[in-house]
Amino acid sequence: METNLCVAGFGGQGVMTLGKFLADATCNSTDKKVTFFPSYGAEQRGGTANCYVVISDEEVGAPLGDVMDDLIVMNGPSLNKFLPKLKKNGTLFINSSIVSDQIDRADVKLVKAPVTELALEMGNAKVLNVIMLGVYVGYTEVIAPEIVWQTIEHKLASKPKLLPLNKQAFDKGLELGRAQK
Repeated sequence: METNLCVAGFGGQGVMTLGKFLADATCNSTDKKVTFFPSYGAEQRGGTANCYVVISDEEVGAPLGDVMDDLIVMNGPSLNKFLPKLKKNGTLFINSSIVSDQIDRADVKLVKAPVTELALEMGNAKVLNVIMLGVYVGYTEVIAPEIVWQTIEHKLASKPKLLPLNKQAFDKGLELGRAQK
């Protein structure tokens, strides 16, 4: 089994952090092979950013693919740029707080989550990526949620005050992802 994921959005939306959390959790706590490949636009905050995560039972030959199994888009420009790379019967995860474009592909599964809106309701826009990570993990079950949470907890260990909000965000995402299966 191999899963090719592209995560794309504006710089500042935590796109790279989402990808790193998933890659680190998989690499450090499973026997799967993982690659993480980031790509930044000209500007970091506010510019475009995307990353590729490949999770496989076998060695990964190359971190980039022309066809993605899963695509997470956090903004409209990312949808327009990367939707053609999503394979037939792939899964498209959309930040529906920002992405309002009509999806003109009937051959993909669509998972909508208003992660920006939910993060603002929680009082911190910076957790929108953790919510979306929860949505992805809850829907795909590509890796156990407990393993992902342990990685987030480890990465944020130096900032313990952030843990309760991030846990709430991750759990909310899991709930949303599971509900859309």
